[in-house]
Amino acid sequence: MGLGIGLVGLPNVGKSTTFNALTKAQNAESANYPFCTIEPNKAVVPVPDPRLEELAKIVNPQRIQHSTLDFVDIAGLVKGASQGEGLGNKFLSNIRETELILQIVRCFEDENITHVEGSIDPIRDIEIIESELILADMESLEKRIAALSRKAKGNDREAKLQLPVAEALLKHLEEGQPAATFPDQENEGFRILDKELRLLSSKEIIYGANVDEEGLAEDNDYVKALKAYAAERNREVIKLCAKIEEEMVEFDEEEKKEMLESLGVEESGLDQIIRKGFEKLGLMSYFTAGVKEVRSWTIRRGTTAPKAAAVIHNDFEKGFIRAEVIAYEDFIAYGGEAGAKEAGKMRLEGKDYVVQDGDVMHFRFNV
Repeated sequence: MGLGIGLVGLPNVGKSTTFNALTKAQNAESANYPFCTIEPNKAVVPVPDPRLEELAKIVNPQRIQHSTLDFVDIAGLVKGASQGEGLGNKFLSNIRETELILQIVRCFEDENITHVEGSIDPIRDIEIIESELILADMESLEKRIAALSRKAKGNDREAKLQLPVAEALLKHLEEGQPAATFPDQENEGFRILDKELRLLSSKEIIYGANVDEEGLAEDNDYVKALKAYAAERNREVIKLCAKIEEEMVEFDEEEKKEMLESLGVEESGLDQIIRKGFEKLGLMSYFTAGVKEVRSWTIRRGTTAPKAAAVIHNDFEKGFIRAEVIAYEDFIAYGGEAGAKEAGKMRLEGKDYVVQDGDVMHFRFNV
């Protein structure tokens, strides 16, 4: 399922280093100068899920296949991007194609790594980027309002529906407020505008606080300020040290665990980012478990059994008869399919069944 998370931030905040670690491949050039990343680097990243390993202990499959997320490392932004400064226009068009924004924010001092603004100030950096997103949305909206005004004069019903909402939204943006805080989110006109214009400032944002090694165990003043700022806006902050995450790329799981323990943290920042991104996109996993493969399949929360089956193959939905379902906990507790079935824990579900996170499923179909 190709749902994109865009990595954004000012130049030299650690985006490409974070991307390198995320993808476990050194395929995004990183260097100490602005605009090192020009074309967006894209990668498909496995979603960590220890449940797959537990299933594999029982089934002993030939391979394990994780759910995935698409990550996009986008060129560094500078002040004035909405007016075409730096690589602004290209940057903004790349963000439009993503579903969620991960904004990497520099929260450490290092005189050897230049900052495009000349000093370290995470709140200022965030406001630069988010102001550019708002300005870009204002430009898109002004063009749409001009077109809607012409159509409304010709008695176009859709234009009359959207125009007052568009004007109210423009005023909201002009006050420096993102589309995400527009008070009339449920208005049909707003939903149409957001879908068609792919408003940048309506996208959900996670802040990645990039710290140095000392900042991992205990929040420094930059992180404290960032967390306070994020809390006011109901946004998540995930702390990471991109440099250390990149160093751990070649570690096995035991070495990685030892490294994290020595740094005083329980979970990799990147694992947190992937897991939280998966959740924020409204995604979850169900499993298939056989001797050839134990696999995690990605679906949106609220998906019915036939639609979940279609993720494997369209024919599964077309010819759907029923689904054999075992809850993950029951599959583990009773030692697999046979034990769960004997204990009465296998259920037969029909077309209206809403799949639950962790369901182990087998589909019956006829084409």
